Amino acid sequence: MALSKIDVANMLTGATPVANGGTALTSGFTNGFTGMADQWSLTTSFTGSANPIASNWEQNDDASFDPLGSSMTQSSGIFTFPSTGFYHVTFSLMTEANALTADIFNLMIQVTLNNSSYDDTAYGVASQTNIGSGHGMQSTINTIVDVTDTSNVKVRFGIENAGSDVYIHGDSGRRRTCVTFIRLGDT
Repeated sequence: MALSKIDVANMLTGATPVANGGTALTSGFTNGFTGMADQWSLTTSFTGSANPIASNWEQNDDASFDPLGSSMTQSSGIFTFPSTGFYHVTFSLMTEANALTADIFNLMIQVTLNNSSYDDTAYGVASQTNIGSGHGMQSTINTIVDVTDTSNVKVRFGIENAGSDVYIHGDSGRRRTCVTFIRLGDT
C-alpha cells in the first residue's frame, strides 16, 4: 500500500535532511540567526556635493515602521552595525535640477574595514537633464557588506562632483533620500 500523504506534524521530529527534501533546519532560521532591518532618511535638503553626507539623518519614524532587531547607530554620517554578519545596504537618492542646466554626478556607498580609510564599495553615476525644478529623479545603488567586526567595519554615503544646480531632497516626513540595512545572515 502506497502512502499518498505524510502527516509531517505528527510523524516527523527534528530537522528533515536536505538529501530527503528538507532544509535541515528545526525552525525558520539557523540556530542563533538574528534578523535585522533598519531604515534612515535625510531630513534636510541641500545642493551640490557632500562626501560624506555627515548630518541630518534620522531613523524612519513612520507609524507603520518598527525596526526588526537591533538598530543601526549613526554619528556624523558614519553608520555602525549592531552585530556581525552579512548586510544588504541600499542608498536611494532623490534629486532635481534647481536651474535649467544638466549635470552628471556620482553617488557612493563607502565602507571602512579599519574604522579609518573608506573605499567606494558601491559607486553609481547619476545624471539630470536641464528641464528644471519639479522634475525629480531617483537613483539607487546597493552592496553587500561582510561585517566581521562592528568596531572597525562601518559605512557612510556620499555624493561627489555635483554642482550647485543639483538639489538633493531631504524630508523628515518622507523617505526621499534614504538608506536601508538588512542583515542577511551570519558571517
